[in-house]
Amino acid sequence: VQLVESGGGSVTPGGSIRLSCMASGFDFRSNAMSWVRQAPGKGPEGVSSLTPDGSYSKTSDSVKGRFTISRDNAENRLYLQMDNLRVEDTAMYYCAEGWGKGGARGPGTQVTVTT
Repeated sequence: VQLVESGGGSVTPGGSIRLSCMASGFDFRSNAMSWVRQAPGKGPEGVSSLTPDGSYSKTSDSVKGRFTISRDNAENRLYLQMDNLRVEDTAMYYCAEGWGKGGARGPGTQVTVTT
């Protein structure tokens, strides 16, 4: 399993970022996929998960209405569109195989929301 995240960066509150994850080494289109984040000094938090066909997702209450998970099975890519970002969204974001906090993860991409 290989997962590589990209798209992180630094924005001001209210800004938007789109994360991307390139997957390889497993049958991507047959697996649920998730985004997981971890802020400094805190445990991992499951942000959002998506079924293999992209028809059903579950999103954490902390980001509901602001973050949208999606996937492109033809390109083996997972996405996370993050809008109306808040300072408390600052964390390392990981793409993960599976549901919830998932299994295998990539190295992560840092998202920083600061004034």
